[in-house]
Amino acid sequence: MPRNYRSEYDNYQGTSAQKKQRAKRNAARRAMTAAGKAKKGDGKDVNHKKPLSKGGTNARKNLNVVAAKKNRSFKRTRTARMK
Repeated sequence: MPRNYRSEYDNYQGTSAQKKQRAKRNAARRAMTAAGKAKKGDGKDVNHKKPLSKGGTNARKNLNVVAAKKNRSFKRTRTARMK
């Protein structure tokens, strides 16, 4: 069965909580771009050392730029650990 993107957006990505999280991630990317640490299309991610979901903030000391592969290399489960 093909993936139902409309349903995913309506049930998860379109919720107000997810929109707020996405806005925070976008703000973090803008801050790192303004600081000269990241560039558009550089293939890197802005990483939150302490994730937003665990109470982290967009403070400069909580952000760093890492390769997308490294930032996305662990499973996002309750028991998975970040390195």
